[in-house]
Amino acid sequence: MSRIIVTASTRMELSELLVATSASALPGAGHVPLHRAEIGGTEILLALTGIGKVNAASAATLLCERYTPDLMINTGCGGAFTGAGLAVGDLAIADSECLADEGVQTPSGWRGLDLIGIPVYEGRGERLFNRIPLDREVARRALDCATVSGFSAIMGPFLTVSTCSGTAVQGEELLRRFPGICENMEGGAVAQVALMYGIPSLEVRGISNMVEDRDLSRWNLKRAVGEVQRFLALYLEQAAAPHPGPCCK
Repeated sequence: MSRIIVTASTRMELSELLVATSASALPGAGHVPLHRAEIGGTEILLALTGIGKVNAASAATLLCERYTPDLMINTGCGGAFTGAGLAVGDLAIADSECLADEGVQTPSGWRGLDLIGIPVYEGRGERLFNRIPLDREVARRALDCATVSGFSAIMGPFLTVSTCSGTAVQGEELLRRFPGICENMEGGAVAQVALMYGIPSLEVRGISNMVEDRDLSRWNLKRAVGEVQRFLALYLEQAAAPHPGPCCK
């Protein structure tokens, strides 16, 4: 039986998927609250990681060690950078991740991890510093699936941070360091762990806000997490079907 694991940092980001898949609680996953469903002969595990890179990496490592998934999906909400072509309620799909605030503050400004020459990952002939690759073919198929199904979606690089950007100036600073369409707090950690275990990973987020001077009146968390879970329920159903549609093969 093939297995797909879906991770999110908060219950709100998984609540609708739990209902859509009729998932039931699965004991024995240590500190990670876990639910199980089965769709078309594929086992779906839905895991609540907690917020931030440490929680996400810890949970992803436990899940990879204990359950060896065929695909790891990270989801939740995210902030879109101005100019990315995204609006609140749209879907963002990662073709790569970036640990965007891991680096060195020098007298001449911020520099990435390559400055000190110590990679966060070294293996399979690769030395990776800030940028973590995701499976582009998996991402492209997810984008096709979203587009065909009527969702507004864009694919591009994501940036993972420990401190969310609450000002337009900070967002501009991040984009000067690395290109990106979406900011989040866990995706880079999950992508890095999946890479270490040789597991394909997909990251899809609903846009809850723009990266701008913080104004909660312009946010819509409910819409963001609702749209992305509605998409993932469809994606999982198609991906797990005995004869998946062309966008999910």
